[in-house]
Amino acid sequence: MTTELLSRNGVLRRQGGLREYVSYSRLALWLSCPLAFKFRYVEGISSPPSPAAFLGKRVHASLETFYRHRQLGVALDFPDVVRRLYDSWDAAVADEGIRFASVEEEKNLQQQALTLVRAYLQMLPRNEGQPLAVEVSVEADLVDPFTGEDFGIPLVGVIDLVLAENAGPRVVDFKTAARNQTPLEISHELQLTAYAYLFRHNTSQEEAALEIRQLIKTKLPQIQFHPYPARTDYHFRRFFAVVRTYLDALDSGNFVFRPGWTCGTCDFRNHPCRDWCG
Repeated sequence: MTTELLSRNGVLRRQGGLREYVSYSRLALWLSCPLAFKFRYVEGISSPPSPAAFLGKRVHASLETFYRHRQLGVALDFPDVVRRLYDSWDAAVADEGIRFASVEEEKNLQQQALTLVRAYLQMLPRNEGQPLAVEVSVEADLVDPFTGEDFGIPLVGVIDLVLAENAGPRVVDFKTAARNQTPLEISHELQLTAYAYLFRHNTSQEEAALEIRQLIKTKLPQIQFHPYPARTDYHFRRFFAVVRTYLDALDSGNFVFRPGWTCGTCDFRNHPCRDWCG
């Protein structure tokens, strides 16, 4: 069983230099735009989360509360979840340093979070497995399973949920989305593979399946369950190829500007991105 993983429930907030650890979020930002990666992780430029990002965090926190209680055999109903979300809201606003344009904007965001959580709880499968782990921080040394190369740096991550099922453990990640759009597996491949690697190295067993659960912020909220098969050698070869290239980029210090569709929502799209000349 997953005793080692289960004993480590809780979120570990890790800080440190570029060579202290690898994470999916770092890999994703570097792949999207190395320059944005440089601004955030080399120069330390940060900004408060957007309202959309804050909403996602509050939804995650509510689902974490729900599943932590279920893991202990306590069934929270929706009013309990609502009360806990309200009670933690002001502290979360202060901790994140978020500023709302108006009181109305904040109230609307709060209501949207509640609506999404309600929709999710109403859509839960009746036969959903028992939670084995909830919002658990894990790490594993990065060792290429095909060459034996030890990269000398750990992979870290936070797995949202692991469920016990007849076929074996299911690793679940929650996402909030603005539009109803079926995610391409390849767009989540790195994250799913990273979590599978972490899960296997912390439990000495393979996942039976992985799943992205999307909470979609449409006028009438939609909840979608997107299952994916266990990772194969193909996925791990591709993952380690990306990690190797990423570490080479850190060594070279070459963080080039990479324009694309993500520029419209990038934290650095005005200053300092506009001032960069290479």
